[in-house]
Amino acid sequence: FARIFLQVCLYFYCKCLWRCLKFVVRKLTGQCELQRICYNTKPGAARTMKIEASLKGSKSKRLQTSVNVHPDAIEKTIDDIMELKRINPDINPQLGVSLQACLLQIVGYRNLIAEVEKLRREPYDSENPQHEEMLLKLWKCLKPNSPLKARISKQWCEIGFQGDDPKTDFRGMGLLGLYNLVYFAEWDTEIAQQVLTDSLHPKYREVTKKELSQLSKAEWEKKKFDKAIGYSFAIVGINITDLAYNLLVSGALKTHFYNVAPEAPTLTHFQQTFCYLMHEFHKFWIDEDPLDIMEFNRVREKFYKRILRQLQNPEMALCPHFAASESLINM
Repeated sequence: FARIFLQVCLYFYCKCLWRCLKFVVRKLTGQCELQRICYNTKPGAARTMKIEASLKGSKSKRLQTSVNVHPDAIEKTIDDIMELKRINPDINPQLGVSLQACLLQIVGYRNLIAEVEKLRREPYDSENPQHEEMLLKLWKCLKPNSPLKARISKQWCEIGFQGDDPKTDFRGMGLLGLYNLVYFAEWDTEIAQQVLTDSLHPKYREVTKKELSQLSKAEWEKKKFDKAIGYSFAIVGINITDLAYNLLVSGALKTHFYNVAPEAPTLTHFQQTFCYLMHEFHKFWIDEDPLDIMEFNRVREKFYKRILRQLQNPEMALCPHFAASESLINM
């Protein structure tokens, strides 16, 4: 009880001390916290995340709710913030521009989560012509020289589905999994086809002397006869969709999106990120050289942690290396 009481007292003491410190700094600099952030932090994730934290942590309800407004109300919200903070927009014109860019990103990220969640919750419906059209497009993009003989066919296993009808494999991620796979296959066709080929016919990688010394006898006996392990392309794509979704809803992707999207991040940004993750996971899987497919969850978790570590850097932007995401690099 004493420890809890001490922690509560410390919390309120630090909170009051922080507010007093902010008051003193404002008096000394003549600038509020929002001004200091915008003027002293370059555009990107570092600035936007500081602005977001400042608004959410404000004692003013108007400032707290500013991160949840409709995109059409952002200009009015900026005016309210300037008025509340007693900032003359004619003297500080750049502040309004900077705040607007930050709010567009903050509100856009929230709306992107809602859009992605809606797709994830919508199940694949074989009676829906649009759903069926997208599924057939996926086949045509990945296997342009191999016509699909029937809608229900063993051929679907050739691109990594588990059975005759792919609709059952979309249960976990709904339409979101299909949207991502189609985007990858349509806009990064060459790389998607290469990843598919590698997943079906993985190349053997020589075991180095160092790796050999670390293998047990049983592991060596298995590796000696087995080639590198492949995987089911479509199933892994749905699994990486789940990984990208978790990065998004946890807020981890804010670093990336705030650095690459000058305004509101969109579904296209999310799909380009999926393409990047698919490409990087494929390389990671080959480097890990698992003993069998049963190691998938271990490799996936290790890959997920690596991406999380990268995104902890406020300067980080997941820079893709393929056509569909060149626009990210140029922004």
